[in-house]
Amino acid sequence: MIVRYCRHYLHREYGYKRFFITIFGFALGLNIVVLSGSIDMLFAGWEIIGVSSFLLIAFYRHRVQPVRNALRAYTVYRFCDIGLLLGAWMSHLLFHESDHFSQLAVLFKDNSTSPASLAALWLMSVLIFTAACGKSAQFPFCFWLPRAMEGPTPSSAIFYGALSVHLGVFLLLRTTPIWSYHLVTQASLFSIGLLTVVIASMAEKTQSNIKGQVAYASITQVGLMFMELALGLENLVLLHFLGNAFLRCYQLLVSPSIVAHMLRIEGAIDTDNSLALPAMRKRLPVSIRDTLPGVLQNTLYVFALQEGNLELIVRAVFWSPLKRFGAGFNALTTRYRLSLVMLLILPWPLLVQLGWASSAIYAIPAVVIMVLASLSAFSQKQFLWTWHAVALSSLSAAFAVWLLQPGVLVDVLLFLSGIVPSWLIGYWLLLRLPNPENYRDAPFAYRALAEIRPVRAFGLLVSFLGLAGFPITPAFIGEDLLLYHASHQFAWIAGLIAVSFVLNGIAIARVYLRVCMGKPLEISGIRSQAIG
Repeated sequence: MIVRYCRHYLHREYGYKRFFITIFGFALGLNIVVLSGSIDMLFAGWEIIGVSSFLLIAFYRHRVQPVRNALRAYTVYRFCDIGLLLGAWMSHLLFHESDHFSQLAVLFKDNSTSPASLAALWLMSVLIFTAACGKSAQFPFCFWLPRAMEGPTPSSAIFYGALSVHLGVFLLLRTTPIWSYHLVTQASLFSIGLLTVVIASMAEKTQSNIKGQVAYASITQVGLMFMELALGLENLVLLHFLGNAFLRCYQLLVSPSIVAHMLRIEGAIDTDNSLALPAMRKRLPVSIRDTLPGVLQNTLYVFALQEGNLELIVRAVFWSPLKRFGAGFNALTTRYRLSLVMLLILPWPLLVQLGWASSAIYAIPAVVIMVLASLSAFSQKQFLWTWHAVALSSLSAAFAVWLLQPGVLVDVLLFLSGIVPSWLIGYWLLLRLPNPENYRDAPFAYRALAEIRPVRAFGLLVSFLGLAGFPITPAFIGEDLLLYHASHQFAWIAGLIAVSFVLNGIAIARVYLRVCMGKPLEISGIRSQAIG
């Protein structure tokens, strides 16, 4: 329905074909998610939907804000992918060959015996909740959804009003036997939904645009679905899911028409025409907030206007420590970096020679190099260094797994068959970038490669997706295999590998945006030869 609507809504708009290609990519990912039988296959569709959202938020690539908000949304998506990555890994460890969704219900059917320990099930539940909260913009990740409305209205309707925002609910429905096995996890899910409802319902009242109001209203309804799931009301959740999807889709599709209609009325009567309720016009109490003391009303208004400072809290807890550590490492000279790496590597061979550890411990220096390379790329703004650091991190991860399990060389080479070509092709494209001096002082210093060299920009997009482990190369399957093999001797290494993969994806997404987005600069009214 939305695609049919787009044929007329986006007629003669710049990027018409690009919009539909991305929308159909989203449709592909959505079908894979809905029809998937296991977490591994669901994760493939999950990634396709995430990249489609990323590209559609940055659809208006000439403006700064859509590009920045696209990176913000993709960062949240990618960070919460840790939950799904490690969740798929744990499903293999705990359930072995019985990780199909239909088989999970059979495993948990007998309440007297558990297929895994309560601690393992609790950890897997936390990972699933993290993935669901990120995709559905639930607490504490509520802040990104209204900013993702920078894309065209139809894409906002299909992504954040109707379908994509409900994928977290769908994931929870699919994995109900895992997280509903214990009362603690059910209470945790209920608390997440309750906090989301409180914060989002207040933030909705302070939005100055229709899209923002609809976004927070949708977040509130999804929070209610989380609470319903925690109470075991799966059938009610399905009905709620359908009702909210169609309502938000309708609201977002008609909102441009309502705004245009109101502007025509105001122009005809030459005065302001408010849509406020009669009670609001008469200043009568219309909510509990209006009956509170003035000081408390102002406090709640500021709290809602700042969206509970959730973005600042998430940034301070998750992003800033990693960036500070990476920036500190990048500030070191090459000599100090090499010295630091050598100090971290040298003790391990000595432990093996003394007989205090097995040869598998040689994987630890490779893991240290992987983590340092990922943190360096995460906090680095230079294109080439970021690209090489991400490649070094991926190569170090593969080398570490090979040191742990020398017999899995075929799986390691399968992973590298997707990483190495993507790295080399992207490096070749980055070397051929235009480098005009005017970009140094430009406030929006993006290279606009998609505008001036669309074929190269497409090649860089493919390289970015391949290096990030997107399901278009064998690296996607290789990631899952590396995590599985890494967990046999040192389970914590699998966690570090998953975190590094996530940081690498965020780092090269920034490179792609900086290189391909933006508007070509004009010099004295004539496009510079250096740019062209």
